[in-house]
Amino acid sequence: METLNIKGMMKNKYLSKAIAKQCLYELKKQMQYKCEFNGIEFIEADKWYPSSKTCSKCGHIKPKLSLSERTYICEKCGCVIDRDYNASINLSRYGLVG
Repeated sequence: METLNIKGMMKNKYLSKAIAKQCLYELKKQMQYKCEFNGIEFIEADKWYPSSKTCSKCGHIKPKLSLSERTYICEKCGCVIDRDYNASINLSRYGLVG
């Protein structure tokens, strides 16, 4: 699971209501509980881990990626993939590196 800057997101008047409705703290607690109950290691990625900026195919890290860019296009290998799907692949590998 990725650590999110909830306090920072709550400061945005356009996002705050939607973020509050998500109950993300409760989701995290439930995920931790279910992992522990089922004997699964719960791994939380650092909020600065560049999951969206890293190419899941070659590992190249894009220096800048705006939130409006919904498709990740790697300048190095040419991989074209949905930004969120790319991030999920990188997060699934997070515990396997380092």
